[in-house]
Amino acid sequence: MLQQVMTAPGQIIFQEVPVPEPAKGQVLIKIMKIGVCGSDIHVYHGEHPFTSYPVTQGHEVSGEIAKLGEGVTGFEPGQKVTIQPQVVCGQCHPCRHGKYNLCEELKVMGFQTTGTASHYFAVDAAKVTPLPQDMSFDEGAMIEPLAVAVHAVKRAGDVTGQKIAVLGAGPIGILVAQTAKGMGAHSVMITDVSDIRLAKAKECGVDFTVNTKAADFGDAMTRHFGPDKADVIYDCAGNNITMGQAIRYARKGSAIILVAVFAGEARVDLAVLNDHELDLNTSMMYRNEDYLEAIRLVNEKKVALAPLVSKHFPFRDYLKAYQYIDENRESTMKVIINVQE
Repeated sequence: MLQQVMTAPGQIIFQEVPVPEPAKGQVLIKIMKIGVCGSDIHVYHGEHPFTSYPVTQGHEVSGEIAKLGEGVTGFEPGQKVTIQPQVVCGQCHPCRHGKYNLCEELKVMGFQTTGTASHYFAVDAAKVTPLPQDMSFDEGAMIEPLAVAVHAVKRAGDVTGQKIAVLGAGPIGILVAQTAKGMGAHSVMITDVSDIRLAKAKECGVDFTVNTKAADFGDAMTRHFGPDKADVIYDCAGNNITMGQAIRYARKGSAIILVAVFAGEARVDLAVLNDHELDLNTSMMYRNEDYLEAIRLVNEKKVALAPLVSKHFPFRDYLKAYQYIDENRESTMKVIINVQE
């Protein structure tokens, strides 16, 4: 079978390797689709601080079970599945208390361990999540980023009836906005500096879109939400401008959740944060319950994933996919690799 390997930043080869045999407790998955993530692009540019080369990528994935290892129950060949790509120790304090997304020894497939970018992939059955048989493989590959959004939204508690602001209309921002609405939010406003991205958010059903090049964030919140502004602000852009906007204009006593990986060193106005008694919180990856909630939201048509798929590339054109993303940053949401050409 073919396996993708990034040998150095910007360099990808394909090698022939044997189809793995699933060990005891594992399943063999025929990989169908892989989504390209912003973190993958960081690896492509040599800018990911926790990834060394060579590395086989692929952590947003869908496929079907090809073979069961000894002792595996609850699955059957041909079943559609996705994979949770965390590799955890199971022994540290977070792991022992169910917060394995915060494992002290956390590794992620495609970054610190071998990813799924191959025709077949053997993995522990405990990391495999079944997908509805009528869910498309494209949608299945996007359950991982949707689970990021689900976990982030849940970090604010129950958002039922609340007014939500989302800063950043990239794929995760739009998924957070849809998820908040799907989980009962009264209304959602999303901001960006790109009209193209804001139009995509509107296509996905987000209530209000605001280009902060043309409109003040604080004024926009008052216009759309009234004088009480937003109950929760999610920063899905992760820079000093957006975090500055969030802190400056948040309603006193409300919450800010940082979802994005922050770009560079933060300059946070702690005086305002303190004076306004703002809850500044963060979100890290996901757990199994977030995958299940993500699948439910798609199944119940509360989140639309198809509008976020920008382009497909054949498996051997992995490098072209990265080049395309670099050349079309503003208009690209999610690029999908078709592994089985």
